[in-house]
Amino acid sequence: MGRGSKAATIAALSLVAMAAPALAAGTIGSPGVGDPFFPLAGNGGIDVTNYSLDLAYDPPSRQLSGRATLQIRATQDLSRFDLDLRGFDVGTVRVNGDVASVARDGQELMITPSHALRSGDAFTVVVPYAGQPQTVTDPDGSSEGWVYTSDGAAVVGEPQGSPAWYPANDTPRDKATFTVRMTVPSGLTAVGNGSLQSQRTANGRTTFTWRESRPMAPYLATITLGRFDVTTGTTPSGIPTYVAVDPRQASSASAVLRKLPEMVTFLENLYGSYPFETVGAIVDDAPELGYSLETQTKPVFDDAPDEVTLLHELSHMWFGDAVTVGTWPDIWLHEGFATWSEWIWTERQGGKSAAQRFKQLANTPAQQTSFWNPPPGNPGDAQHLFDGTIYQRGGMTLQALRERIGDARFTDLLRTWYAENRYGTVTTADFIALAEQVSGQDLRQFFDMWLFQPGKPPGL
Repeated sequence: MGRGSKAATIAALSLVAMAAPALAAGTIGSPGVGDPFFPLAGNGGIDVTNYSLDLAYDPPSRQLSGRATLQIRATQDLSRFDLDLRGFDVGTVRVNGDVASVARDGQELMITPSHALRSGDAFTVVVPYAGQPQTVTDPDGSSEGWVYTSDGAAVVGEPQGSPAWYPANDTPRDKATFTVRMTVPSGLTAVGNGSLQSQRTANGRTTFTWRESRPMAPYLATITLGRFDVTTGTTPSGIPTYVAVDPRQASSASAVLRKLPEMVTFLENLYGSYPFETVGAIVDDAPELGYSLETQTKPVFDDAPDEVTLLHELSHMWFGDAVTVGTWPDIWLHEGFATWSEWIWTERQGGKSAAQRFKQLANTPAQQTSFWNPPPGNPGDAQHLFDGTIYQRGGMTLQALRERIGDARFTDLLRTWYAENRYGTVTTADFIALAEQVSGQDLRQFFDMWLFQPGKPPGL
């Protein structure tokens, strides 16, 4: 069928809510996967392998209509399972073509198929939905999800915003491939992850079809839309580039964005080959957002980035997007690595060295407790998930490790970490174990001091 155009014509949707029959113990997928900070995010018993989202958006009414088709594998016997979805009216949900019973509880979309599913079964779920997407306020007060702009929306999902615009298994542990088809009024551009498969205009509306063929955590998906100037090209290693810039930010962003291909080459030489099929950036005019995010293949910026911000977000393609934390308290494995990447880029450009940056920060007095706390390996709670210490002290941890084990082993460690875990999820314990293996040293006390103990590490 004409997938993009059909999304706009979904009939008035009504919630199909039916009382679920008595269910055998152990056959209901859990409503969350137990993340320490977001225990109800994600869902037990399922592994999503592919999302196909057919969407249409009307900016004046802020109405999004969609049809989500999820390819899923059961990881246990299932008489019922959940997906995460915030708001929206939900139409008739089907599992393997048969009508399923549906109930709602907060962001839990509880689906009871007409026939039980066996562990290992592959099945298809179709969810039609419509309504106004939500802007989610995080514990630290920042906005995510569907963040409205004057000409569209900046769409970002870290750490819990994806269910604001599509039904998801919203845990970074469950990576999948994505196809997103978005229909918008002509004159607007919808920018998604991966490669642009097609762009077709008819009857005053344009449908953009994006395909991300590499595994992606749900929070990294985007379909940012608005008025954009688009430029394309390739990096020196032949990776296609797609850069979309709000015209209001074009003059401020142009000089920095010209360095994008050079930065990708730099990071390839440092860490290993680029992990995805395309690379780019989305520079929006989004004061309501107020930050940048490493959405896979095309980081989203709320305004024109400076040089280190662009480098920071691109480095996340390696550490954050390709190699992703399994639970949110380990976020230093993203942000500390991206911060250190900034430092080494500046060093190689002839600026202050990473060692000099480390010494400067190490001179921060212990009395300035907000600089040193919380320790990066233990943010404490979701409110402190993106505190400055996660970035700065996280980057310092890597530089201190570099100085302890030497440049050659440190470089080998980072390249091995990426190569062995690309497209997967990791933990801090995994990194510590590999660091000890590569270095041949007992590093338990070192990492405990830098990652888990509050206050200024002794000896600085």
